[in-house]
Amino acid sequence: MQNKRDDQKQKTLEEQVVEIKSVVKVNKGGRQRRFSATVVVGDRHGQVGLGMGKANEVPDAIKKAIQDANKNLIKVPLAEDRTISYEVIGTSGAARVLLKPAIAGTGVIAGGAVRAVLELAGIRDISAKSLGSRTKNNMANATVNALSQLKTPEHIAKLRGKTVEEILG
Repeated sequence: MQNKRDDQKQKTLEEQVVEIKSVVKVNKGGRQRRFSATVVVGDRHGQVGLGMGKANEVPDAIKKAIQDANKNLIKVPLAEDRTISYEVIGTSGAARVLLKPAIAGTGVIAGGAVRAVLELAGIRDISAKSLGSRTKNNMANATVNALSQLKTPEHIAKLRGKTVEEILG
């Protein structure tokens, strides 16, 4: 029964490869070459996940990364089904990503790994700025970290003991 639910979930999720790189481990007998893949999965409606996988062949590494990403799905609260509610900074290692909400029609102003994560999360209007290190893995991780910090206005109102109208002004 659970397998059927997993199949339905995977059919609705899109995946995008952020990075594939060759990694080398030096052994007594010589160099051992493998491939590392970073993949983002999302449904473009507020669900996004990031995963990494390593294998001897590229397709196997991508497959493992997709499985890892499906395990790490997060729900992103979207404002008006197109942007985020407020400014947020996410970090991963030395990489920091600043995400700012934008007015309708702005589009996704971001590059590389950040753009892939935001588009698959379903965010259509946003401005992003990378601060610090710009490695693809850390930038993608920092973006997911920033998105996971977001809370809905309803949740914030409940925490403060106020109504949603008081929070939104």
